[in-house]
Amino acid sequence: MLDLYHANHSTCSQKVRLCMAEKGLEYESHLINLATKEQLDPDYLRINPNGVVPSLVHDGLVVIDSSVICEYLDEVFPENPLTPDNAYDRARMRKWMRYIEEVPTAAVRFPSFNMAFLPRFDGLDEESFLQEQADVRPLRKGFFRRMGPTGFTDEDIEESFDQITKTAARMDEALADGPWLLGDMYTLADVIVAPLIDRMADLGLSHLWEDTSPRVTDWYARIQARPAFDKAFYAGARLTEFLDIRPWSKNAHG
Repeated sequence: MLDLYHANHSTCSQKVRLCMAEKGLEYESHLINLATKEQLDPDYLRINPNGVVPSLVHDGLVVIDSSVICEYLDEVFPENPLTPDNAYDRARMRKWMRYIEEVPTAAVRFPSFNMAFLPRFDGLDEESFLQEQADVRPLRKGFFRRMGPTGFTDEDIEESFDQITKTAARMDEALADGPWLLGDMYTLADVIVAPLIDRMADLGLSHLWEDTSPRVTDWYARIQARPAFDKAFYAGARLTEFLDIRPWSKNAHG
């Protein structure tokens, strides 16, 4: 039995849902309300002491970290494989996965919070924000402290845009050799970056790659056309469906 603890709009949750949909796996859904900090409840922290989503429980065994979960699922359930069968191509896939985790995954959080989540903290002074929002988080304390109640700086946002643009350029170069990041085979590398591209598009930021990396636009269209896509990105899974997005403009947040 597979139990998935996740949040509708979490990009890390989306990539696990996409992986499961691609593999045709059914699961028991346990939605975690991030707005009320349900991920920090003691019951959930016993499952995932990092206080983040998603978490997978497979027949009583807990697996955490979204990319680790995806690799676990692909190994335990070999049907509809998302991992190459030769060592070199697996290494290429994991190189992509490491890069995606370290660069665009982190970068996407900055505009996501400034443009969508910041209103949640309206009215909190610095001390209250640190006590109620930052210091209670096992894994994201530093991120929230850096953001503060007024958001990330222009320099932070511009640096994140630069990282996303560079990611798209790297993807565009790889896509010259085939429809997917590893060529002809659709792999976990495509799965884990898809929610990040989707998030940027949802925030109205697809211009970061549309003019300079056209193959990424075509790749994203192919991702969206796959039957699994709508199962992972169902109604209510995008920020614009339930939040007012603040268009980013320089000097808006100091």
